Amino acid sequence: MPNLPDVVLWSIPAFVLLTVIEMVSHRIHPDEDAAGYETKDTATSLGMGLGSLGFDALWKIPVVAIYTAVYELTPLRVPVLWWTIPLMLLAQDFFYYWQHRGHHVVRVLWACHVVHHSSRKFNLSTALRQPWTGATSWPFYLPMIALGVHPAALAFCYSVNLVYQFWIHTERVDKLPRPFEYVLNTPSHHRVHHASQGGYLDRNFGGILIVWDRMFGSWVGETDQPVYGLTKNIETYNPLRVATHEYAAIARDLKAAQDWRERAGRVFGGPGWQPAPADTRVPGPTAPEAAA
Repeated sequence: MPNLPDVVLWSIPAFVLLTVIEMVSHRIHPDEDAAGYETKDTATSLGMGLGSLGFDALWKIPVVAIYTAVYELTPLRVPVLWWTIPLMLLAQDFFYYWQHRGHHVVRVLWACHVVHHSSRKFNLSTALRQPWTGATSWPFYLPMIALGVHPAALAFCYSVNLVYQFWIHTERVDKLPRPFEYVLNTPSHHRVHHASQGGYLDRNFGGILIVWDRMFGSWVGETDQPVYGLTKNIETYNPLRVATHEYAAIARDLKAAQDWRERAGRVFGGPGWQPAPADTRVPGPTAPEAAA
């Protein structure tokens, strides 16, 4: 097994220090246009982050088992060397883009990821607002395992990606010079991603690189002041409700659904999916017709 560091664990002191510095900077030099900090919101984000550490440890057990099985079955092997690690990071970032995009366009996946977007603030503590049901991401990285990337190497790459994204959750950094903005995911790009107004919705999915969004048509630059949060915000700071509110909404919609087509749409359609009006639906076959 590759001997790679736990990047997230080693970064926790930096997360705490930088969050405190940003919080103090908002107090000393407030910005009227910035969302800033709010005590209950920050406490909820920290609680979600701590909870995710525990739940992720549980989710890793079946995921590691699956990854290990696939790794043992494939004849391919990618060695962990100084020149292969950047290539693995690049591949992981590519698959992260599709994982992230998928979690915005499939409702049952959105039910996990919506936690990260549930704050109406945008600061470094928002980066720590992580879901407790993170077992929905692993299928997106199976191609890397099948191509011979060791599960521990994938975990290292994922951790590097996650740590990179911490610093882009801030309003204190304006746009960077154009070459950086063109290639990298920056605070400006990520402010757009967390915004809830129409032109900004479901944009800028990149992790470390923004080039995937430019290549696949999901990039939008920051122009108007972002309005953070959800299109329909939740009025709670309870971590358990924050973690589960969209799953509860799906359950309510399934209970009220009229047929299996609507049930499938409520789970696998987009977060805003709605069934066609009753008078425009194409009627299905009657029982005698179906039997024939």
